[in-house]
Amino acid sequence: MTASPQTHPADVLFAGEKPFPILPAVDHYAGSEKLIAKALGLQHELGPVFDLTGDCEDGARAGAEAEHAEMVAHYVMSADNRHGRMGARIHDITHPHWQQDLEILVRRAGSRLAFITLPKVRSAADTATQIKALRDIERSTGIQGPLPVHVLIETHGALREVWDIAALDGVESIDFGLMDFVSGHHGAIPGAAMKSPGQFEHPLIVRAKTEIAAAALANGVVPSHNVTTELKDLAVIRHDATRARREFGYLRMWSIHPNQILPIIEAMRPDFSEVEEAYAILSSAQDANWGPIQHAGRLHDRASYRYYWELLQRAESTGMPLPADATTRFFPKR
Repeated sequence: MTASPQTHPADVLFAGEKPFPILPAVDHYAGSEKLIAKALGLQHELGPVFDLTGDCEDGARAGAEAEHAEMVAHYVMSADNRHGRMGARIHDITHPHWQQDLEILVRRAGSRLAFITLPKVRSAADTATQIKALRDIERSTGIQGPLPVHVLIETHGALREVWDIAALDGVESIDFGLMDFVSGHHGAIPGAAMKSPGQFEHPLIVRAKTEIAAAALANGVVPSHNVTTELKDLAVIRHDATRARREFGYLRMWSIHPNQILPIIEAMRPDFSEVEEAYAILSSAQDANWGPIQHAGRLHDRASYRYYWELLQRAESTGMPLPADATTRFFPKR
């Protein structure tokens, strides 16, 4: 393929292979109709800098699972979902209504669902079973898919097979479920490990977080960090997100309260000076038909261009101000 001076990096740098997913830095969970509506309003105000997950697992009352899934599907299809960045978490594979969740969500809202999240999988086989059910429903309804799948790692079996889970076709994000993971240790891990600083220091939690991040990144999947239990102190929220990003390699983090969204986004943003460097390198590379260039006395080629392109995409997805020319060159549809 011969590149022209204005060939987009996505068309040159990942030829023949799957590009790494660029997702908003925050996955915000809401279970009730009131909280979903509020979150969609905030998303409209801030832009698509965070995803919203309608929670059909913890959000649904016993006996009202179908009604709850219908409500989530309604909001996915509503005009309030302006950016198309709303997904849904279904019940786990041991629950009798998980297939019903999928049927309702895909048939009612599959054309606009951003992703489906699978909780409490016990193995790669569990994950594959639910993904197959999702694909079968997509085919039967004629939905243009496949819908991306996010998988929660919160059981011993899922952690043991996390590399196999991350390698499954269609998986876009691997998420850590800290609370259930700690509870699954039957008191061997203290409750203090559910919050900071314990969640970043207890050896069994550190092992889980590093293994999940390594498996996700090695398989071209986004690692998503668990929630912080702090709801009011913005400095604590920001610090937790910063540790998740810088020390453990997580590129995305859950939020359970609107107060948490902006501090997490700020912590997950790339360094501004590196973003400026990325723009300068990519602009020069594009002008050079993506051949090797020199920048600040250093040689750059397609290997480093890939790094800087993904960095620039993460900056744009978190709402960082970019030079006007960067938008024209690299994000013309935004």
